[in-house]
Amino acid sequence: MKIIRLFNDEKAVSPVIGVILMVAITVILAAVIAAFVLNLGQGLQQITPQASFGFDYNSDTNVTITHESGDSIDAARLSTSGLEAGSAEWDGHNGLTGTVSAGTSAEFNNTADWNGETVRVVWESADGSSSATLSRSTAPTIN
Repeated sequence: MKIIRLFNDEKAVSPVIGVILMVAITVILAAVIAAFVLNLGQGLQQITPQASFGFDYNSDTNVTITHESGDSIDAARLSTSGLEAGSAEWDGHNGLTGTVSAGTSAEFNNTADWNGETVRVVWESADGSSSATLSRSTAPTIN
């Protein structure tokens, strides 16, 4: 066998490169299809809003929660938890509808004394797949 002929023979190069490219294309195509089928990108457009809320406990059983600063939020996406009755939605509460923005307030009544309960303002995504606590406050302890 002649050594020079061995290094100059390129007959098998094209099929090897073709096989490598076909395998790479198949792997990439399988990954893209799997991402769509498994819905891996479902939560990318749902960004949790950033907002600050103030809590004013104006009696033994009432709290006024005020959106102080940050993003405007759809009232249908907000609820308040930590109440004796569970939680209360913001949409339609005290006539509140539409968007909750800086300066918007809602008053919530507790059926019993607060007694150190943790009150939270909770945001839920439109499709219900995620939620986040935007603000929390510990109510005063009533002796």
